[in-house]
Amino acid sequence: MERDAPNIFKYWYNELSPENEKLPLDWKRLDQALFQKLLVIRCLRPDRITIALDNFIRKTLPNGNDYVECDTTSNAFQILNSSYMDSTTTTPIYFILSAGANPVKDVEELCRKYGINPITQLHQVALGQGQDVVAMNKLEIGHREGHWVMLQNIHLMPSFLIDLEKKLDAFAAEGSNPSFRLFLSSDPSKNIPIGLLERAIKLTNEPPEGLKQNMKRAFTFFNQEEIDDKDNKIRTILFALCYFHSVMIERKKFGPKGWNMMYAFSMGDLRDSSTVLNNYMETNSGTGKIPWDDLKYLFGEIMYGGHVVDGLDRRYVSSCLDNLMQDALLEEKELFPYIDGKGITFKSPQATTYDKYLEYIQVECPGETPLAFGMHPNAEIDFRTKQCIYLFGLLNELAPKDSAGGDGGAVDPVQEKVLEFMHTVSDTHSLDTNKINIEDVTSKIDNESRTPYQNVFI
Repeated sequence: MERDAPNIFKYWYNELSPENEKLPLDWKRLDQALFQKLLVIRCLRPDRITIALDNFIRKTLPNGNDYVECDTTSNAFQILNSSYMDSTTTTPIYFILSAGANPVKDVEELCRKYGINPITQLHQVALGQGQDVVAMNKLEIGHREGHWVMLQNIHLMPSFLIDLEKKLDAFAAEGSNPSFRLFLSSDPSKNIPIGLLERAIKLTNEPPEGLKQNMKRAFTFFNQEEIDDKDNKIRTILFALCYFHSVMIERKKFGPKGWNMMYAFSMGDLRDSSTVLNNYMETNSGTGKIPWDDLKYLFGEIMYGGHVVDGLDRRYVSSCLDNLMQDALLEEKELFPYIDGKGITFKSPQATTYDKYLEYIQVECPGETPLAFGMHPNAEIDFRTKQCIYLFGLLNELAPKDSAGGDGGAVDPVQEKVLEFMHTVSDTHSLDTNKINIEDVTSKIDNESRTPYQNVFI
């Protein structure tokens, strides 16, 4: 049997998801030693290590799923509203923008929720040459009258941000109108002063990784009342649109295999497509027919197709919509293309409630596979191998480093000072009497509800 071990290992090696399969021969005992199995996967199939790490976190940490899955309990506006409750007159909310993100609409909605007129009491300033004077003037008005101020693209004027810090300190000393709030937005930048970053509540809206996570994020973009009040046909088509949006986003990770060019698809495309869908279905409600051709043209040539400039990429968008936008969608149609005989399936569910849709995504959406995008299973090997190299590069940077360099090597002065301090403390104080009883602390924490902070502390 052992003489055939190479072929047995080759069979395991060629599995689409070897991390979910038992290792061959005596190595199968490593299924009970999860970390050691990770080491084997890292050596033999480095492209699968990120998936294996996800599984490891799910199984070993209390509530492990919460660390690797997208939170479906709140949408972007609800998170902003929660952040507003933590903000003060001198604690701004800072949006770090990602591709296609536009927080202005959420801020305007927040204005209306708290009785602030977005036309007269929300002052928006796009920073650029000469706009620093305008921004300071609006800040004075907001501070005095209790208005809201939104400064956009602050990374374009880093010198102004030093004055902004001083202005906020002055407001704190004087005491602002309690209704005053400051919102900031910028691209990621190293020129933002650390003092401003420390005092601000920072928000960003990056798409998560994975088809299931993107579908959750896309679906929770809509309010529960908004979904439950829609007609059954609209709900079904909207679910397919969320899948289509997730595919458009996720194909980017495959590099040139996914798209010939990189496109800035965003939640705005999904929002606008939903608006168009509602308008068209209302217009055609009397006929009983769904204008599939019109919807495919609007989604594929204008909403999402408006980003796409490559001919072959446009062909893919059109083909993807041809597979989705048809009458069969209302009868639990298969959403994944080209999967006959491959044992993987994800169908459009019957129209149901908001919570049931989320449950369906959680339970029925298969694990990560290129088949979901109409691609060969081997298409992910390249980008997942790069993920592995990047991840372990970061881990290597975080590892402790000995700079002694052998005989005659230079000693790190910082490390030398730390060692000197440790010896001083050890000589003058009894560390044994100050030890924390970890077992006692752990016994007082409910493992089922342990938070990330408690995990780090322990």
